Amino acid sequence: MKTDFTKLFINGEWTDGNSDSTINNRNPYDGSDLGTIKAASKEDLDHAYQSAQKAQQEWAKELPQVKRDVMEKAVRIVEENQETIIDWLIKESGSTYMKAAGEVKVSILSMKEAATYPYRMEGKILPSQVPGKENRVYREPLGVVGIISPWNFPLHLAVRSIATALATGNGVVVKPATHTPVTGGLLFASIFEEAGLPKGLLNVVVGRGSEIGDDIVTHPIPRLISFTGSTEVGRRIGELAGKNLKKTALELGGNNVFIVLDDADIDQAVESALFGKFYHQGQICMSINRIMVHKDIHDKFVDAFVSRVKELKTGNPAEKATHIGPLIDEDQAERILKDIDASKEQGAEVILGGDAKDNLLSPTVMTGVTNNMPIAKNEIFGPVAAIIAFDDDEEAVRLANEHPYGLSGAVHSSSIERGTNIAHRIQTGMIHVNDESVNDEPHMPFGGEKDSGLGRFNGEWALEEFTTVKWIGVQHKRRDYGPFIEKR
Repeated sequence: MKTDFTKLFINGEWTDGNSDSTINNRNPYDGSDLGTIKAASKEDLDHAYQSAQKAQQEWAKELPQVKRDVMEKAVRIVEENQETIIDWLIKESGSTYMKAAGEVKVSILSMKEAATYPYRMEGKILPSQVPGKENRVYREPLGVVGIISPWNFPLHLAVRSIATALATGNGVVVKPATHTPVTGGLLFASIFEEAGLPKGLLNVVVGRGSEIGDDIVTHPIPRLISFTGSTEVGRRIGELAGKNLKKTALELGGNNVFIVLDDADIDQAVESALFGKFYHQGQICMSINRIMVHKDIHDKFVDAFVSRVKELKTGNPAEKATHIGPLIDEDQAERILKDIDASKEQGAEVILGGDAKDNLLSPTVMTGVTNNMPIAKNEIFGPVAAIIAFDDDEEAVRLANEHPYGLSGAVHSSSIERGTNIAHRIQTGMIHVNDESVNDEPHMPFGGEKDSGLGRFNGEWALEEFTTVKWIGVQHKRRDYGPFIEKR
């Protein structure tokens, strides 16, 4: 696998971009230089899409075992280079060692799932209402997929689309986030190049959104745009794609609830909340945003939770004992501190933390939070736990559904039936009983409702997103068209 990632990857070649601008890749913890990339221009993007389209035509016809073998070789390359990839995640995305290792593991699982797709491109033969006719339904690749990967879980959230698209016979163009050009894109160019993927099928263009952001969506070649990121940007992508009649797979923001009912095991709920809130500094779309606790156990939960939060180690993500590393940049820290201050003015109380040094925000716990405060209304995307007290199950459901997001969530109760009944009533794509909200399994449907996105990733649901079906009717004997063509 390569070690120098300062060029784009287009049509099987490592090349400089043709934009006048550059992407300066920096470590979010210490600001050290990780490399400078000459950015992609619109011409580079067009070259990438043209290359993907040309290569895809042959790839679509390739035997399933050939596609599978490339996927399996890519898995082995990742497994053999785990520590190198972990190091890149730490220094480029600010991941702690624990988070980086976990991300590599789930990425490998996603790639292994994708390796099964070439043999799962199933069709059907269906009866016809016409005498002597046979209806055949074939599953086929879409053609070319445009992928825009995020900076928070760049490796996993890129590969789940890259591997799925390639395994189902598509060509790919990836635009990684400018904060994580290597772990969100260029690493995969190296991995699949070494795995023997034909030239042109996978292209990685590192460029600024202001220069090529709209064009990656509106370019006439891609038939699907896969995006993971903010709801605001997702709306823009959906609008542009809709105008051009393209499919979208959008995983967007979340305002995920963690509901602790009055009969919950408090120790178990605290452990779940600790992980679901502070894993990767809370910079996960599935992270807990609102911790809602029944009033009768509120104080006990808060005391136990704060005690555990105090044990979390904050600092250098390269140190294996670190739980809380840096936010991706200082702008994120400033944004969160503003929401903390505004919520304090409305009556919330910071009982732990609430301060930052540069972009290292200390783990923070707030109580007295209400659902209309900024720290509850807005997606936090940082290590701040906002705790809301509620009176009964009906209020918990109402508060949970009050905001226009629905990605993930959790409910804790000693009664599985009660917890499951509450889970059914929460308007969300994913929710877990007696667990936390940050769950992703490569064979289970992953996606949100409402403002949290469209479509589903993983397993058979990803096959639906990244392919299309074609109906071919076969008339085995001459058809009688009736009086329309009756000879006179």
